[in-house]
Amino acid sequence: MITDYLIMAARNITKKRLRSWLTMMGIFVGIAAVVALISIGQGFQRTINEEFEKVGTNRITVQPGSAFGGTPSSSMLSAKLYDRDVRIVRRVSGVEYALGMFITNAKLEFKDEVKYGMVMCTPTDAESLKAISSISFLDIETGRELRGGDNYVAVAGYRFGTDYFDKPVKAGDKLYINGKRFEVVGVQKKAGTGVHDLIIRIPMHLCDGMFNRSEEVSMISILVRQGLDPPGVADAISEELRQDHGRKKGEEDFTVQTAQQILNSFNAIIGVVQAVLVGIAAISLLVGGIGIMNTMYTAVLERTKEIGIMKAVGARNSDIMKLFLFESGLLGITGGIIGVVLGFGISKAIEFAITMALGDSLLRAYFPWQLIMGALAFAFVVGAASGTLPALQAASLKPVDALRYE
Repeated sequence: MITDYLIMAARNITKKRLRSWLTMMGIFVGIAAVVALISIGQGFQRTINEEFEKVGTNRITVQPGSAFGGTPSSSMLSAKLYDRDVRIVRRVSGVEYALGMFITNAKLEFKDEVKYGMVMCTPTDAESLKAISSISFLDIETGRELRGGDNYVAVAGYRFGTDYFDKPVKAGDKLYINGKRFEVVGVQKKAGTGVHDLIIRIPMHLCDGMFNRSEEVSMISILVRQGLDPPGVADAISEELRQDHGRKKGEEDFTVQTAQQILNSFNAIIGVVQAVLVGIAAISLLVGGIGIMNTMYTAVLERTKEIGIMKAVGARNSDIMKLFLFESGLLGITGGIIGVVLGFGISKAIEFAITMALGDSLLRAYFPWQLIMGALAFAFVVGAASGTLPALQAASLKPVDALRYE
């Protein structure tokens, strides 16, 4: 019986091909937008999660300024961290290593090219070098790491070495940073995080004179000892820094976050943005549903006499209603199938464009089966729901009146 309904519904849809295509357009555009946005959002979340897994969950980051969501005062906005804070953090129980890093912009010259980019300054004392060796996104691929006693040498990030300039930067090459001549002694492995792939890293002591650092650090990266609870160590770090800065709880001029907290913040932001975009895209589904309803009302008027004949030969109200519901549902799910395929193509095109632009796979579209089945089910429900009122109207027609209709 269901097969008969489907065959009749398909036959009626194909009789008016252009109208059916125009009707389905709102559905497949909406489904394509929703599928593309969700797949890109979930793919981005998966990439971020994978990168954090590489870094490890036993890491803590300290940055100047108040946490997100607070109401920072002018003193918090101008807050800074210093070498003194790094020493305080190193003394906290449970801290394996603490590395202070200073990040700034500089004029970079290589061959005949001049660009402005990020320079990261890291210390070269024994403890800092151990900390650097524990950070996966600072691993060396070719050449060597910075070491104690180094002067005017640099380590290039992966993409800085491969495509930042027209010509690749290799170990042994010379470049100028703010007019000072440096030798590149190493190139880092691909981090995949974007920022760390594009930096040029130099010894911290050189930044004092070149950038007037005044013992300032941009952030502190901390490795927690194995087996200890990172949130507990983070609380201890916060308490020590509060005491040294003379701050009360809730009024900190610094932010201490575990890797998991940073990941949760990223996921929350992505989730909100994704929900807003999907909500906007879903409006086209509403428009598509209205289009199906309009088409089905027109179909009822066009086939009034046909409905009368069907009732005259024994068709029940439920049979007429099912026929129109199957027809509207078929319009919805056909639009959904086209939308899923189109959404797949759009998301893959965006993935390809971003990969070409950034040179890495920071964004990989993700298509779980739940997304595909959910999109198809939703398209069918929108179609069937939109056809409910026209189906009720068709089912309520009296055979005598329907047969008289011209």
